[in-house]
Amino acid sequence: MFFSVKNESRKCFGSIKIFGSKSESNRLLILKSLFPGIKIRNISDSDDTEILSRALNSKRTEIDVSHAGTAMRFLTAFFSSQAGYELVLTGSNRMQERPIKILVDALISLGAKINYIKKKGFPPIKIVGQEIKNKKVYLDGNVSSQYISALMLIAPSLKNGIEINLKKGIVSRPYIEMTRDLLNYFDIKVIFTENKIEIEPKSNIKNKVKLVESDWSSASYYFSIVSLCKEAKISLKNFNQKSLQGDSVLPIIYEKLGVKTTFIENEIIISKMADFNLPKIISLDLTDSPDIAQTIAVSCFGLGVGCELSGLKTLKIKETDRLIALKKELRKLGAEVNVTHNTIIVNSSDNIKDNIIIDTYDDHRMAMAFAPLGLITKIKIEKPMVVSKSYPLFWDHLSQIGFKVEEDF
Repeated sequence: MFFSVKNESRKCFGSIKIFGSKSESNRLLILKSLFPGIKIRNISDSDDTEILSRALNSKRTEIDVSHAGTAMRFLTAFFSSQAGYELVLTGSNRMQERPIKILVDALISLGAKINYIKKKGFPPIKIVGQEIKNKKVYLDGNVSSQYISALMLIAPSLKNGIEINLKKGIVSRPYIEMTRDLLNYFDIKVIFTENKIEIEPKSNIKNKVKLVESDWSSASYYFSIVSLCKEAKISLKNFNQKSLQGDSVLPIIYEKLGVKTTFIENEIIISKMADFNLPKIISLDLTDSPDIAQTIAVSCFGLGVGCELSGLKTLKIKETDRLIALKKELRKLGAEVNVTHNTIIVNSSDNIKDNIIIDTYDDHRMAMAFAPLGLITKIKIEKPMVVSKSYPLFWDHLSQIGFKVEEDF
């Protein structure tokens, strides 16, 4: 099945309420499992968050997280620290190709008991929960920040807390800072210097509520839509100017592409700038916010703006190799694209092909990143319901602001 996506008027107006941040929600679910006194409001409605929630409440001896990479990493650390638990943690075929050795090695050095069932360094894994007493751990910072966050989240429940020593540079630093700030919110002491994170143990947390901010990664698609429109004004609810989320850099980036962002209390209004002169090319280091790379690359291509995006090493181990997937799908549309292990370069183009089917590679962000091109060309999205991984209401919300979304077989 495909969805045909189009908006021939190239005008978009409306108000959208996106559910809570998936990144915040998943961290809070782990903390709530460790400290039941925590209350969560406006939790994400994503598949990933639902999978994590079910797993934390499961009594099964085998838990399948499907494509949910965050759940795999956070649960590996969580169950390893829970004495008396013994289970197998597995996932989809793609999940079994996504490395977890760095996190497993770190946990074993702390005293965890984990064994690989198939291929060394990859799920599925068998975990026998232990009381973890060791404090110091060493790992590279230039890998997935979720490894580091997974350790940080269990730290306050450990007898001696944790001291994480990071080698090399840190990627996706805002996600680590998000974890730190959430811990601080619950009065858990965290000392985060350039290459060391120290977290003290905490006995309990009583009746403290956290309202989850809406998801900036999901908001990125509306920034793309406004940039590609002739006329647009879209209101997005429950967003903060001072956000914990790394993708809140979007207003700064899309200002370069003619999108004006106005903050009014707890919402943002994004609108099309009149008579804006687009640049010939933009260059961005997305080390701190790699999840919006697909959206930006597609926006630039649709606008005829060249882009050079770097800091994208972690995209190769996501739901698919996102750099290769981007290259393939943009080339179908007529783009000239080059990628390395860390970068993507898309040259400007005035000629966009019509009636192209976009493969999604079981990757929610591929579907949503390409959908805005329905403003300027006929486009079809393959396996469109993959969006439920992070944003189940995406297609409904597009319809609310002027898009025509139809099933096409």
